[in-house]
Amino acid sequence: MVQSPPKLITANEFITQYGDNNNYELIDGELIEMEPTGPHEQVSSFIGRKLNVEIDRKDLPYFIPHRCLIKLLGTETAFRPDVIVLDQTQLINEPLWQNEPVITSGKSIKLIAEVVSTNWQNDYARKVEDYALLGIPEYWIVDYLGIGGREYIGKPKQPTITICTLVGDEYEKQLFQNHDQLVSSIFPDLKLTAKQVFLV
Repeated sequence: MVQSPPKLITANEFITQYGDNNNYELIDGELIEMEPTGPHEQVSSFIGRKLNVEIDRKDLPYFIPHRCLIKLLGTETAFRPDVIVLDQTQLINEPLWQNEPVITSGKSIKLIAEVVSTNWQNDYARKVEDYALLGIPEYWIVDYLGIGGREYIGKPKQPTITICTLVGDEYEKQLFQNHDQLVSSIFPDLKLTAKQVFLV
């Protein structure tokens, strides 16, 4: 039996039909089902909580929305990050924000954290490229199960947080494991180790 290719949809169709459904994102017109587990949600929530503490402590004009899509202009792609830190001073320039929680400009985004699950290739390859092109200053790949490819997390494979910092138009990557203290350019005073994130 020949399997028919998936039906492609536009980013606008996706936002209309699936904008409120946290189980899907869109990559090149293809609907991607996300299957977060309980531990995945715990890790995402823990990171959001720690970053919110820093935002409050330093009285920064940032916030972490409960639900948000990133629409890549000129493409049929809409990502749904696990944690996204937005700069509220930039939202005036967002054409869709007043009507729906959709971001189109990297200038509005300070940091994204993706918690790795079974579709880890998207987090380590595709999103690294797209987030760099969008100009997002910092991108965390939080691989609490250590399931990413060895070329990304080393050998032997183990739980790893990769912090990608934008330099020019490309990311410089730094890996954090065990008791390594995370180094963030957006939250330089953050006191958090990789192990604390993984023990959630």
